[in-house]
Amino acid sequence: MSRILIVMSAADRWERTDGTSYPTGYWAEELAAPHLEFTEAGYEVDFASPGGAPQPLDEHSADPALAGPDCARYVEHARKALTAFGPLIPLSEVEPADYAGVVLPGGHGPVVDLHRDADLGRVLRRFDDAGALIGAVCHGPAGLLSAIDPDGSWRFAGRRMTAFTDEEERIFGTAEGAPWLLASRLREWGARHEGGAPYQQYNVRDGNLFTGQNPASSTRLAEDMIAAHGARPVL
Repeated sequence: MSRILIVMSAADRWERTDGTSYPTGYWAEELAAPHLEFTEAGYEVDFASPGGAPQPLDEHSADPALAGPDCARYVEHARKALTAFGPLIPLSEVEPADYAGVVLPGGHGPVVDLHRDADLGRVLRRFDDAGALIGAVCHGPAGLLSAIDPDGSWRFAGRRMTAFTDEEERIFGTAEGAPWLLASRLREWGARHEGGAPYQQYNVRDGNLFTGQNPASSTRLAEDMIAAHGARPVL
């Protein structure tokens, strides 16, 4: 049986440029929807984070006004999946060869810690070297920034991808005071960032790299990864 690794942030606060602290956590749909798709397709799914630290739910993702009418289902599934799994694997202990792919869900946490996590960078470089599946959705692509090669270059420069757009950040109300905006940072580092309509499903594939723009893109992200894995021998 093939295994998928879901890498979560460990952050529960996002420090703002005005000195305030914004509560964050995992976004339920971005964790639950891929987990559902992979487990229903017969994959085992493991969870990891920096230091193995648990991350709380981003309560915004439990608000139907913000996260849509199905949010309660995603919240329940995410909580059950994390409880059943138990303590998260520390990223420093992850062996990429054990997995067919990795998924980075969002919430704002990845722009706090995963973007500069050296252990995640090691994991992502190993996955990419092997041509294994790499998926990231919404703010999850911030974690891709951690993949710095020994020569100092960014592993994903020049690659096509999408992520939560600057426009979506402004609509959500978190652009003002943000230390940096994800889509802009990805472009600054050399990514070929693409974006669709705000809060509508939009996904991009570039080889073994799969990205989704926002929570609505989470299911499609996993579907595309499963389809791609099924088209080649199981790792």
